[in-house]
Amino acid sequence: MLFNSLKFMIFLPVVLILYWGMPHRFRKYFLLAASYYFYMCWKPEFIVLILFSTAVNYFCSLGLERFVRRKKLLLTADLVINLGLLFVFKYLNFFGETVTALCRAVSIPFAAPVLDIILPVGISFYTFQTLSYTIDVYRGKMKAERDFVTFALFVSYFPQLVAGPIERADNLLPQLKKERVFRYEQAAHGARLMAWGFFKKCVCAAYLAQLADAVYNDVPAASGGAAALATAAFALQIYCDFGGYSDIARGCSEMMGVELMVNFKAPYFALSIRSFWQRWHISLTSWFREYVYFPLGGSRKGLARTLRNTWIVFALSGLWHGASWNFVLWGLYFFVILAAEKTIGEKRLRRIPTILRRVGTMLLVILGWNIFYFTDLTQLLQHFGLLFGLMLF
Repeated sequence: MLFNSLKFMIFLPVVLILYWGMPHRFRKYFLLAASYYFYMCWKPEFIVLILFSTAVNYFCSLGLERFVRRKKLLLTADLVINLGLLFVFKYLNFFGETVTALCRAVSIPFAAPVLDIILPVGISFYTFQTLSYTIDVYRGKMKAERDFVTFALFVSYFPQLVAGPIERADNLLPQLKKERVFRYEQAAHGARLMAWGFFKKCVCAAYLAQLADAVYNDVPAASGGAAALATAAFALQIYCDFGGYSDIARGCSEMMGVELMVNFKAPYFALSIRSFWQRWHISLTSWFREYVYFPLGGSRKGLARTLRNTWIVFALSGLWHGASWNFVLWGLYFFVILAAEKTIGEKRLRRIPTILRRVGTMLLVILGWNIFYFTDLTQLLQHFGLLFGLMLF
């Protein structure tokens, strides 16, 4: 069910009225049923995946506490199952196409089969959310949740099920168990946040998409000025679209007394690329930092190791956004800039006037969104050629 649909406009008020009208002990069952209905409005059969993922992580987390000597084996099994499902549905065909292209490049007569697979909505989000929970239990950061219904609600909570924020269990689980009392101020703030999110997503993003697509869909016919306008429009579009969705999710949840994490903090006003990634899609970037970057060693073992770890994180981050090489290239683009920042050093960067740092960071980010948009390398180079006034083609 899409947020910007008539069905959701009917669904949400009904859920809120029934939710606040029933005793606390029934609310988790009701919210779980509502969340499953919300997801099943698209493809009912894919609820099986959420149920399977929920069961695997629930029983694995209990096993981590009970069978201490088998912790690594259990965590490995959990990672293989969860990431394996994500790979099959999101990356299997991409991997097969890549292998086929490499074989053709070296004259090997092999073609990997292309499967007719539909990507389940939200699988990347709820997979990462459940993995963070299991890893936290493995680390001893939190206790495994004994109540299956509460844990199932944590996995499938409808405001943030489809597109985040990717919540941490230590923030969301306690709120789902706590008895909540309706507060007008909180509900009103949630409603205002939802309204602002709808304006950003349904008005601003929709209009900006028309401007950007008009140029991006016919690059050879565009001028340099049109290419610059489309680039700026797409940068604002993607922020309004995703940021607006996050605002709707947070506002919707707040109306039920549950606070979700802030996902965007004025990212285009960052003073560096490092700062930008601390402000953009915070739930995802913090996930990669906590569960990939730090376990690899973070920045504790010298510049070379730091750059290696950063490279891995941004390659994975790019691939997380989509099964296409342009997303990997987009991630590596930001890695190169971050590597340059780390090599130069924060003290030297601070010598640059603040306004120049802010404008320079914004321009680098905006240029990077072109890599995110174009899956065709030729069109990407043509577009950059227009931007920089070069006759590449």
